[in-house]
Amino acid sequence: MNTKPHLDEEALAELRDVMEDEFDILIQTYINDSRERIQSLHQALSENDPDAFSRTAHSFKGSSINIGASRLGDLCLQVEKAGREGDLDAARQVMAPLETEFATVRRLMEDALLA
Repeated sequence: MNTKPHLDEEALAELRDVMEDEFDILIQTYINDSRERIQSLHQALSENDPDAFSRTAHSFKGSSINIGASRLGDLCLQVEKAGREGDLDAARQVMAPLETEFATVRRLMEDALLA
């Protein structure tokens, strides 16, 4: 069981301090980019393209970890590895938990924007 928080509040607070007025834009950009990446992952699966899948998962992993969403980053790492190994069946099995985690992270980020 993953004991990491869905969203690292300290990392988010640090980003808010550094980004100041740009923080809201950063969060919205991350959310929008993440939605696009999830669509790209599904497209790569439907096209049986493990290279495109693993590249997209890799960039999604990096942005998630940078923003403090380490659980989501871990799931991205799992699907990235599956894509690199050409095991798209394994990747498909992680997509639902990945999307569920992204929905949780998105909700927490949207709450942070309202705070």
